[in-house]
Amino acid sequence: MSPHITLLIIDPQNDFVDPHGSLAVTGALEDAERLVKLIEEAGDRIHSIALSLDSHQRFDISHPLWFSDKEGRHPAPFTVITEQDLVDGTWNPPVELLGQTRTYLRALEQQGRYPHMIWPEHCLIGSEGHAVFPLIQEALQQWSSRPARIDYIYKGQNPLTEHFSAVEAEVPDTKDPRTQVNKDLIDQLNESDEVWVSGWARSHCVGNTLRDLYKWGGRSLAKKIVIINDTMSDVTGFESLGESVLKDSLDLGVRVTEVEQLIRF
Repeated sequence: MSPHITLLIIDPQNDFVDPHGSLAVTGALEDAERLVKLIEEAGDRIHSIALSLDSHQRFDISHPLWFSDKEGRHPAPFTVITEQDLVDGTWNPPVELLGQTRTYLRALEQQGRYPHMIWPEHCLIGSEGHAVFPLIQEALQQWSSRPARIDYIYKGQNPLTEHFSAVEAEVPDTKDPRTQVNKDLIDQLNESDEVWVSGWARSHCVGNTLRDLYKWGGRSLAKKIVIINDTMSDVTGFESLGESVLKDSLDLGVRVTEVEQLIRF
């Protein structure tokens, strides 16, 4: 009996993959072409596909509109904002959200994983940037004609927390189940014999998803994971984060491979 393989694709959206996307990841177009080749040539071995979609509105804690300085100007993309910036009045959220914003920034800083960064507006719900990159979408629709269904995972809808990972928000909201551990996804992947992982960006959304899979799925799930390393790239300037995720994965015994190796298998 052939192994039950799940392909997990993280955020294959226009804003990340298209070179003209608002948060385009360098190398993502070439990554996507290789991913499509994998789906086309090894799709008959893939039993299920799970796909996450970063899903935001303009007014979001990770977007410029959330903060302003004393002159009412919004921060430029890639500005780092700390809790101390709020204390000093360097950057201010709307007054009614000051307490929640400070609490979030404090919790994020205590984790020590990422500083809070302002990103260009991206993956706005209903926009072209939110859609799956056409080349990948076409391959997915062809795969679906088996017939089969794709499991879509929406993340990022809560404006008060970053949600890089497909498993859990950076700082979960106890009142919002959408930000808490996606147990259905963990269960689905645990039922698979192998979990092939692809997507963007390795330094952020893919990396955090992997770390959360190891955290919540344990070593038993980690042993099933196959990182397709030539179908993911890092946000420019954050390559060290991507390499760190890769090292930690290898230390756990996770298999790292490339598309051609999977096709030839």
